[in-house]
Amino acid sequence: KVYNYFPRLKTRRSSQAAYTSGGEQQMCAIGRALMANPKMVLLDEPSMGLAPQIVQEVFEIVKDLNSREGVTFLLAEQNTSMALRYADYGYILENGRIVMDGAASALADNEDVKEFYLGVGGGDRKSFRDVKSYKRRKRWLA
Repeated sequence: KVYNYFPRLKTRRSSQAAYTSGGEQQMCAIGRALMANPKMVLLDEPSMGLAPQIVQEVFEIVKDLNSREGVTFLLAEQNTSMALRYADYGYILENGRIVMDGAASALADNEDVKEFYLGVGGGDRKSFRDVKSYKRRKRWLA
């Protein structure tokens, strides 16, 4: 089953995981977790250190595993735009506190999320002083 989702691992099965690429190591970690038939898997920064093409491949496989196998994935990810593109639901944490949550599509369309986490939106360019973290927190608490 794991090889069906990660055919690249089948070709590298005689290699030690430490000597594979970052993407292959991430696939191996997900595959190992899936072998226990979990209901939920926590992925911590699955895109870290990976080429954009590999990141997209990993996220597509995770989405496929969620829809076909019913495995829930909880992602801790700083690549917000990629995470929201593939997620059903999202939580935005700031200083260890959930400041916003909702459907991933709603979060991706939210102007505050676009401005502060995706680096887009807000219309006019603003100086750093205009978007300091204290202003951001004020908005979240309002």
